[in-house]
Amino acid sequence: MRFVFSRRFYILLALGLIPLVLSWNLPALRTFVFAFDALLIVMALADYFTSRKLPEEFTITRSFGRRFAIGDANQIHLKIENPTAQNIHLKLKDEYPPEMILDGKREAEFTVAAQTSADFFYVLTPPKRGNYKFGRTAVRYLSKLGLVWCQTDLGEAQAVKVYPNMRRAREMELKALGAQSYLAIQRKSVRRGEGREFESMRDYVRGDELRHISWTATARRSKLITRQYQIERDQTIIIALDAGRLMTGRIGDETKFDTAIHASLALMSAAARGGDNCGLLVFGRRVKKYLPPKKGIEHIDAVLEALHDLEPELIEPSYARAFQYIASNTKKRAFVVILTDLVDKESSKELINSLKLLRPRHLPLVVTIGDRDLNATVSEIPKDLKEVFVQSAAEEIIHQRESALRLVETLGGLALDVTTSTLAPKLLETYLRVKERGLL
Repeated sequence: MRFVFSRRFYILLALGLIPLVLSWNLPALRTFVFAFDALLIVMALADYFTSRKLPEEFTITRSFGRRFAIGDANQIHLKIENPTAQNIHLKLKDEYPPEMILDGKREAEFTVAAQTSADFFYVLTPPKRGNYKFGRTAVRYLSKLGLVWCQTDLGEAQAVKVYPNMRRAREMELKALGAQSYLAIQRKSVRRGEGREFESMRDYVRGDELRHISWTATARRSKLITRQYQIERDQTIIIALDAGRLMTGRIGDETKFDTAIHASLALMSAAARGGDNCGLLVFGRRVKKYLPPKKGIEHIDAVLEALHDLEPELIEPSYARAFQYIASNTKKRAFVVILTDLVDKESSKELINSLKLLRPRHLPLVVTIGDRDLNATVSEIPKDLKEVFVQSAAEEIIHQRESALRLVETLGGLALDVTTSTLAPKLLETYLRVKERGLL
C-alpha cells in the first residue's frame, strides 16, 4: 500500500469501539459502532485518494558539502521547498549508499509551512574508494483530514564518487617533512651534485669547491667569484604503482594499495612544491592507467579521478610491461618510484631483470611494502612451535628482500624496505635526498 493509517485514525477507531462495552443489552449500539468504523475507513480511503498526489511544486533536492573522500565525514543536505498555499507535515528518510557509515539519523519529521522551505542534514563517512549511488528520498506526508500518511518518493537518484583522501596525503607530507614540506624543498642548495641549476654569483668563501669558481668573473672583478646553484626544478618523477596480488593484503582497515595511493599523493604534493613534474602509472598484468608527468591542481584532480575506482587484482604483476611502457613514454631522465611488495624469489627475479629496461637512462627507487616489521618479529624469543615457524618464514622473507634490494643498488638504483606506517616518511625523505644530492 502507498499509505498507512495515522495516529488520529487509530484514536477515532478506539473511541468508536468504546460503546461496544454497553452493547450487550443494546443491540442497536453494535450497528452504530460497525457503521461508524466502516464510515471511518471509507473516509480514510477517500482522504488518501484526494491527497495522494503532492503538488508538483513541492520538491526535495540533495546536495553535498564537498566531494567524497575516503575516511572523511561528509554532510548531506536535503532542501525541502513548499511554494504551495498549504502547510505540509511530513516524515522523510533518505536512501543513502549502504556501504557508507551513517553518523546520526537520516530520518526527520517536521512541518513545512506554506511558501517556505526547510533543511535537513545528516553525515556519512565512506570507508572505501569507488562509485556509490544515492536513491530517491522516501516521504510520508499527512493527508488533508489527517487520517493517513501518504507515501511517495521525491528527488532524484544520484551517483557519487569517493576519491582518495588528499587532506590525509598532505598531512602525511607535513608530518614526514615538517617545515621542509613548505620551505626546505624550495630552498636553494649549495650541496655537491651535478644536477643543479645556476642561480647567482657571490664572493668566494673558504671551503667553496674550486670547480665552482667563475674565472671570467674573477678576472673582471679582480677577486675570486663563486657560482651559486639551486636545486633543479622541472625534473620528472614517475610513480609506478603495483596493483597486483600482494597489494590486496589488508593492514588494519585498508589494503596496501590504498596506503600506497596516499603515499603517492603525498609525494606528488611534495614534488609540486619542489617545482617538479610528477606522473603516475598503475599496473597489474598490463598497464591500467597512465598519466604523463605534469604539475598543478588540475593534474592532481586528474590523478584523483584516475585512482577513485581502481582496485588491485589477485594476479601477479608484470614488471617488464610496466617498465617498458615507462621507457617508451618517458624520454627525459626521470626518478621512477616503484611501490610494490616481494615475498618470493620469482617476483624478485622478475623485478631485477626488468629494471634493466629503466637503467641507465632513469633512476629507479624500489619500495617494498611489508605486512609488518619483520625484524621485530624475528628478534622476539619464540614461545611455542607456531612462533618458531612464523619466525622462520619471516627470516626467509627478510633474506629474499635484502638480496633483491642489494641487487637493485648494484644496478645503480635505490631501494627501501618499509612497513605501511613508515612508507610515506621514508619515501618523502628519499625524494628530498635525491633532489639535494642532484642525483637526477
